[in-house]
Amino acid sequence: MTNPYEFILFYDGHCPICRKEVAWLKFKNKQGKLGFQDINDDGFKPENYGKSFDDLMAEIHGQYPDGRVIKGVEVFYAAYRAVGLGWLIAPVRWPILRPLFDGLYLLFARNRLRLGRLFGGDACRDGLCDSGSGKLK
Repeated sequence: MTNPYEFILFYDGHCPICRKEVAWLKFKNKQGKLGFQDINDDGFKPENYGKSFDDLMAEIHGQYPDGRVIKGVEVFYAAYRAVGLGWLIAPVRWPILRPLFDGLYLLFARNRLRLGRLFGGDACRDGLCDSGSGKLK
């Protein structure tokens, strides 16, 4: 069975900011070239991709149809490209700006649940977090 997608985005469905971004990308995914995989789904097995759950929680990942798994800012470019908006995020790949975007993304990734709560999201819905810590169980 072949993969019908140009790219599959692995995302944290417990992250409020991530959920909003995925909703927007799904809206823009008119041609269906971008696939979506919540890493928190019961049937999802990170080891099938050579990763641990902690790897996937630490940084965004995605997969090309040939099986290549990528991570970080490059994932955003691939996802946006799949929905026809690669031009919008192309500067993240420019050699002079790439280190800046990589660093900013890693800072965001480490703090995304806290930032989500700050902006009104609920990362700890349905009792998925330890009380008060903001860390997923």
